Amino acid sequence: MSNFSVDESKEIKGGGGLATVALHDEEGGFEMRSRSSRLRGTEADERDMEMLGRKQQLNASFACTLMSTWEITLVTAEFGLINGGTAGLIWGYLITWAGYSLVFASIAEMAAMAPTSGGQYHWVSEFAPRRIQRFLSYMTGWISVLGWQTGCASLAFLAGTVIQGLIVINDVNYVFQNWHGTLLVIAITVFAIIFNSFLAKKLPMVEGIVLIIHLLGFFAVLIALWVLSPRSDPTSVFTQFSNGGGWSTTGTSVMVGLLSPVYALIGSDSAVHMSEEIKDAGVVLPRAMMWAMGLNGFLGFVMLITFCFTLGSIDEALGTETGYPFIQVFYNSTNSNVGTSILTAIIIVSLTSACISTVATVSRQTWSFARDHGLPFSSTIAYVKPGWNIPLNAVLITLLVTVLLSLINIGSSVAFNAIGSLAITALLGSYIISISVLILRRVRKLPLPARRWTLGRAGIFVNIGAVAFLLVVWVFTLFPIAIPVTLATMNWNCLMFGSAMIFALVYYALWGRKSYIAPVLLVKRNI
Repeated sequence: MSNFSVDESKEIKGGGGLATVALHDEEGGFEMRSRSSRLRGTEADERDMEMLGRKQQLNASFACTLMSTWEITLVTAEFGLINGGTAGLIWGYLITWAGYSLVFASIAEMAAMAPTSGGQYHWVSEFAPRRIQRFLSYMTGWISVLGWQTGCASLAFLAGTVIQGLIVINDVNYVFQNWHGTLLVIAITVFAIIFNSFLAKKLPMVEGIVLIIHLLGFFAVLIALWVLSPRSDPTSVFTQFSNGGGWSTTGTSVMVGLLSPVYALIGSDSAVHMSEEIKDAGVVLPRAMMWAMGLNGFLGFVMLITFCFTLGSIDEALGTETGYPFIQVFYNSTNSNVGTSILTAIIIVSLTSACISTVATVSRQTWSFARDHGLPFSSTIAYVKPGWNIPLNAVLITLLVTVLLSLINIGSSVAFNAIGSLAITALLGSYIISISVLILRRVRKLPLPARRWTLGRAGIFVNIGAVAFLLVVWVFTLFPIAIPVTLATMNWNCLMFGSAMIFALVYYALWGRKSYIAPVLLVKRNI
């Protein structure tokens, strides 16, 4: 008989949520047990899977959510500095953090009701009015796949171009080339794919190491900036707004600049799509999401305050040849290529680690939708290789999509930048739809599934607040960064999103309406 030691850790990495659940086989051997037990789930997980009409196919041995919030807050600060300035960044961050807290509290409760890799499209299928369940669920599935696939590419792009910025600091003769960035994106994605395939069983250990680097790196950057940098006047930091985008009002400019904190704080739901690999997901998952949101938000805010106080001249920071104001701030603080390289390397390591976790999330979400026959070549994408217990084909599809998207950068970095905006638009759209149908169900006083984590009577108010916040932010993700709009400043996000939705509709009309299996058809709530 095998002896198993269970390491059911629930770690939340501030500035990058890390929810890890691991189980290790100490002696090897073989024991006849249920499928769920052999795949390391609990009895509660087995009941949940049976209730949702699913078979446990993936190992419940790890689940990692690495958001890297404080790092991405620094990396994306440029958008907020152009539209809003330091005051816009700070107050916009607080508003976004508060709004996202409502959003992810709503998602956490739905995850407790139905902990499945499908996430939003499953919840829509189960909670939407019967006459539109199937179609609305299908469209939500496409929106979610679009959001996570493009999000993975945009995150790898950030990591790759930060590396280019670091090269600029160390080699005055280096010329920023778009194709260099594309090659770095591909290299980082391949690295992430290796950890999500051949080294998948090592992910809990790797994430533990990254957790240490992440937290130590936070304090290293924080202390270096406060000790070495001159500080700006508090009045100017908290009250000086800017309108570098040329908008008719400063308020509009600040709203456009919300893209920075919205991107930095998005993604707490990534653990949802790993829920079939989390032990006791019905309760561990929602708790992990809320702790991650709180700690990520706090550390991100502390780093943002530090950045704004040590920024110096906004015009100088925005005009840096590195392409990233935070790298210029590091250099101004340390007056050293070595010091700048060390601090920037911390950011690169965290972003690369986030890519590893994001690939895991993207592949599971894509695999789940293919499992319900929502995508072209669904049978191939949904295949799980025996013995591996990971959706390998979905992992490889993620690599292919990222490589193809990265090629856009060779022709136009502006067009590729829209990919990041597209990821936000799609993910926020999936949140809006899923929370809206939950509100409708509550308003109609229809019963909700039993769950072990609940918002109670406050649920309806939290849900309404979440959707109100999302609708406002969603509109501004479609805005260009500046006016007047030219081909160089156009936000091509709207065109990309619209094209993807048209393709989804055409596919549904020709094939999807016949092949797509709405998850609600499999649910057996009476168990």
